[in-house]
Amino acid sequence: MPKGPKGEKRPADVIGNAVKVMRIATGEEAEVLPKTARAKSGRAGGRARALKLTKGQREAIARSGAQARWDDDEST
Repeated sequence: MPKGPKGEKRPADVIGNAVKVMRIATGEEAEVLPKTARAKSGRAGGRARALKLTKGQREAIARSGAQARWDDDEST
């Protein structure tokens, strides 16, 4: 059986894949994601990174982000 971009198993034919998507959308079948896809949560990674940063580092990141936003506004 072919695998999708994240390693999930999918039907080989177009109609079979459409039926599977319909079943997932209607709740007849649960979408099963590989453990690696569930473990790589951007939100959790961002939270862990924020806890490691010092106050000065957070301020520097915020300052550079604000500067980038202001520089972007002036060019338009």
